[in-house]
Amino acid sequence: MIEFAMVLVLVGALVLIAMPWIRKRQGGGGAGANMAPGTLLVTGVSPRPDEVGEQFVTISGVINGPTVNEHVVYQRMIVDVDQWPTMGQLIDVVYSPKNPDKWMFAPATPPPPPVVPDYPPTN
Repeated sequence: MIEFAMVLVLVGALVLIAMPWIRKRQGGGGAGANMAPGTLLVTGVSPRPDEVGEQFVTISGVINGPTVNEHVVYQRMIVDVDQWPTMGQLIDVVYSPKNPDKWMFAPATPPPPPVVPDYPPTN
């Protein structure tokens, strides 16, 4: 019985030691973790297709943010044709402070929560 408890304690200690290493390799908890906010000035964009829905776009531009100043980027990504970027457009982005070439459009801000009236009303 004591041997079994010791094995459990050793496995638990090993997991606690390994977790920071595993999280670091996975990027720290998701696509938006440890990303810096910035803006992208679109300087080049592939032609908008006649198709509908999501299509590939090649976009180039300059990112400005708290850790970069006019960092030139170039990327191919999927964009809805109705949201096709245009030359000169400023787009909110997030990027890796360690490697600004890893960037993506900033997630849309969620709408504010609905206002729920108090029941029964307080007077």
